[in-house]
Amino acid sequence: MITTSEKRLPLRGEIWWVKLPTEPPDKNRRTVVVVSSDGRNRHPRANTVLVVPLSTSIHKESPTHTLLQPGETGLREACVAQSENVTVVLRDSLGEQDGRLRTLSNTKICDIADKVKIAMGCLTR
Repeated sequence: MITTSEKRLPLRGEIWWVKLPTEPPDKNRRTVVVVSSDGRNRHPRANTVLVVPLSTSIHKESPTHTLLQPGETGLREACVAQSENVTVVLRDSLGEQDGRLRTLSNTKICDIADKVKIAMGCLTR
């Protein structure tokens, strides 16, 4: 069993699995992208990371969603980063990436950040 001190620390742009604390207890783990800076992610006293949930439910174009293709994420199908749902999770609650998941580019992370601003009413498109 891996202890907390042996667990690999998440890095900005990486996709991880997590059970979000705001979701119903019967809901499964889901993928999230880590958007907090690596300085925060690696800090020994920081026990949380900032994440944006991913969803494969793509209903309509939303100004706060960033479309991600399977080649970018390593997931089996296209998904959206839901910037309006940016949240903080305990670093220890993150489930290790599996080998196929990828790290999003800095450009994509900055696009997601711009859409967080839209969700907050600070930037319009």
